[in-house]
Amino acid sequence: MQDGYDVLLIGGGLVGASLGCALAGSGLRLGLVEPARLSGARPGGYDDRVIALSAGSQRVFGTTGVWSAIAPQAAAIRAVHISERGRFGVATLEAAEQGVPALGYVAPARAIGQALVERLSGVAEVTLLSPARFTGLQAAGDRALVSLDTGSGRRDVTARLVVAADGAESPVRAALGVPALRWGYGQSAVIANVSTERPHRHVAYERFTDSGPLAMLPMTEGRSALVLTVRDGDADRLMGMDDASFAATVEQRFGGRLGRLLRVGRREVHPLALVKARAHFRSRVALIGNAAHTLHPVAGQGFNLGLRDVAALAEVIVDAARAGEDLGADQTLARYARWRAGDQWRTVGFTDLLVRLFGNPLLPVRAARGLGLLAFQALPPAKRLLARHAMGLTGPLPRLARGLAL
Repeated sequence: MQDGYDVLLIGGGLVGASLGCALAGSGLRLGLVEPARLSGARPGGYDDRVIALSAGSQRVFGTTGVWSAIAPQAAAIRAVHISERGRFGVATLEAAEQGVPALGYVAPARAIGQALVERLSGVAEVTLLSPARFTGLQAAGDRALVSLDTGSGRRDVTARLVVAADGAESPVRAALGVPALRWGYGQSAVIANVSTERPHRHVAYERFTDSGPLAMLPMTEGRSALVLTVRDGDADRLMGMDDASFAATVEQRFGGRLGRLLRVGRREVHPLALVKARAHFRSRVALIGNAAHTLHPVAGQGFNLGLRDVAALAEVIVDAARAGEDLGADQTLARYARWRAGDQWRTVGFTDLLVRLFGNPLLPVRAARGLGLLAFQALPPAKRLLARHAMGLTGPLPRLARGLAL
């Protein structure tokens, strides 16, 4: 059995579904492959896992028609507070100084996923192939032949363009033989939602400690999302602590800006690594999101970088279709690759530099970091440049990130 699509998306997570929504209404026939059964509404709770969205990402979601469903459950980031434990020097970024209502937003991944699925389910040109698992691919002239395992047998589909949005360990990337730069940081992120004695007032905190960065992100209902980076050897010990001991450890590392931790939600731990594919495409296949790059969570750039991939690739695809060009041709995909290469390497380099710079224990480096934060705070042009980068508003922006329809 074979079905033919213009664009076949492998991976129905947040990045893959976002590309589906970006292409909805383009007149292209879309297929979306996802191993897990895609579902709509799910109840929220205290332990909702969240994603930090840049202002540019909010624009993309607004332009593709899903932000209105996400907004009621999102908390605005109106300021970012940057400090280092045990050192002088503090830097802040303020939305008011940048002339924007918010530097970004913090929204439950559940709410984002629900909004995307509901949008896709109402688009006639989109076929959800779920549950189904990618098992193989080969280019065949002007199309790619993709094999899927549906659980009840093999299914073959064809597409003019295949998009891999299937995560950091991308089976599509592996099947294509695309090499990837990767290294582990020797760190893990312990994440949990917490309630604090003092209100967060929509401030996001990034505090660097001797074991790695600690972030507190504002959430709705007075909660904050904690991302505590620790050395791999300490992760099991922290996960084994009772809530009171864990709260005391966080308070010691974070300081007293939000007072005591009154409640600690369910904890999870995730090993941290950098993965960067050495190519953005192969014949009839493009890589986006974590299939192309997986970052350290410092500065919260990972998903936002993937959503910029989505906005750029959607624009390239739609423009090619309108011009009567081959969607999966090398020259079409090369335009996407050239567009995304600079942003991807800048963002990878920026996050990696932060981890290495603030992880250096040498006294002269530590002193320079404090002086650097003081100097940064006193230089409005430098603050504006960093704020624009953090908001995803630098470089040649795709139309969706400028609030313009495709």
